[in-house]
Amino acid sequence: MKKNIDTEEAMIRWDSFAESYAANHSDQGDAHKEVLLNPTLFSLMGTVEHKKVLDAGCGEGYFSRLLAKSDAIVTAVDYSQKMIELAKHRTPDEFSIKYYQGNCEDLHFLVDSRFDIIVSNMVMQDLENVEKAFREMYRLLVDGGTFVFSILHPCFVTPESGWVKDDYGNKLHWKVDQYFYEGVYEQRFGDEEKVLLFHRTLTTYINTLLTIGFRLEKITEPKPTQAMLKKYPSFEEDFRCADFVVFKLKK
Repeated sequence: MKKNIDTEEAMIRWDSFAESYAANHSDQGDAHKEVLLNPTLFSLMGTVEHKKVLDAGCGEGYFSRLLAKSDAIVTAVDYSQKMIELAKHRTPDEFSIKYYQGNCEDLHFLVDSRFDIIVSNMVMQDLENVEKAFREMYRLLVDGGTFVFSILHPCFVTPESGWVKDDYGNKLHWKVDQYFYEGVYEQRFGDEEKVLLFHRTLTTYINTLLTIGFRLEKITEPKPTQAMLKKYPSFEEDFRCADFVVFKLKK
């Protein structure tokens, strides 16, 4: 675990392996997004047709493209300039998605009360100052607007968490440690350089959102459907503990 590291250093790391990250994403994202996150996000957002939607932390843009296919009016931002370049390259000409390079902690170039819906998919744990990011999301939403975001589940994905295995490699149980530590830590992304994640307790997330003025409507811990288990049998282990948690809030 490290100290005195901010969002900019975290995003520099993402920029350095944007290509390999994008290579692991199809039109549905990676397998975890296809199986667990995409269905949950769309369910919580409700209809997006003709709605002004901000994809806050779009990465290589797969979710922005899914939104555009659903006839949303899409604006997308990401701190990584390389990710924005990849997103633009992967976006068909018929999708009029507006892409911007920008840190979700400070999106001053976007005007107040602009969006009906903001979705942020696996981004908030990458930001050092999540309160600033949440305040920006609140500022950018219309009154009554919806904010949906997914993160690594802070109760289970903590510094030094992971599977405990027997001598044969069988997964015995999932170990959680350092839950009440709040700060930055490193986690390996595939075979690449380690990414920086900023851990916070569930209490911190929820109380910060409520203090800003959001109204919490729903929390979902995604599980695989039987249909997805037929396609991806290895996701059976996701019934043992939750990898992600998804929030739906209203302004």
